[in-house]
Amino acid sequence: MPDNAEIKLDGKTLEFPVIIGTEDEKAIDISKLRDQTGYITLDLGYKNTGATKSAITFLDGEQGILKYRGYSIEELAEKSTFLEVMYLLIYGDLPKKDQLTDFQNQISRHTLIHEDMKKFFDGYPSKSHPMGQLAALVCSLSAFYPESLETDQSQEEQNITIIKLLAKMPTIVSWIYKKSLGHPLIYPKNKFDYVTNFLNMTFGQRTEEVAIDPVVVSAMNTLLILHADHEQNCSTSTVRMVGSSDCNLYASISAGISALWGPLHGGANQAVIEMLELIK
Repeated sequence: MPDNAEIKLDGKTLEFPVIIGTEDEKAIDISKLRDQTGYITLDLGYKNTGATKSAITFLDGEQGILKYRGYSIEELAEKSTFLEVMYLLIYGDLPKKDQLTDFQNQISRHTLIHEDMKKFFDGYPSKSHPMGQLAALVCSLSAFYPESLETDQSQEEQNITIIKLLAKMPTIVSWIYKKSLGHPLIYPKNKFDYVTNFLNMTFGQRTEEVAIDPVVVSAMNTLLILHADHEQNCSTSTVRMVGSSDCNLYASISAGISALWGPLHGGANQAVIEMLELIK
């Protein structure tokens, strides 16, 4: 494999580095093309363009390969919890026991959302699309945590925002579902693990204690792991684009949720569920 690729322009031969990825993916680094030649490349839809280097996720749909930080999805789905995978994606390594305990405790401290946010739910029609509500509610978190608007945050401050997002997302999602049914909202119970807590808020009742089937917990844990990250797809690219303006994380993620709403992206999952409902 040559170290450089040659491009001939205006009678000149220019060399650009060939980059080899961890899974032997190959790329030509043309980041200096415009500076050296005045030319740019045209790649409609960015089908042949990598916008950044990443060590987070490798996905090959044709070969059925999905890896997070070098770990196969099969290994993670079998041996890890969703929070362990979240730690891996964020920090680069699977957590040790004390690291996982600290991570879980941090999330448990932030599962509640501000009581004033309940008024948002009251303002939406019961049949409002959940993705529209989710995008709005996640963006509104920036109003309740104005410190997230600072552009010179330390790494620790950024980590707290990430923790808050992870902690509050199950509460917001389950409350959207409850409101669609006209049911009273169920508050998080930190005696439960992350996935069980989400299922309890989603399917529990105030009138009685509902036992969450461990099989359902295991299935949801696997489902969340499978959907935790899918390389630089449409929603990831949207978050990166909005975040590049130094926009706060809540608004950036909200933009990604809006992208995920599209029928050519996450909306495809909705179409499958609707089809299954028709078959049933």
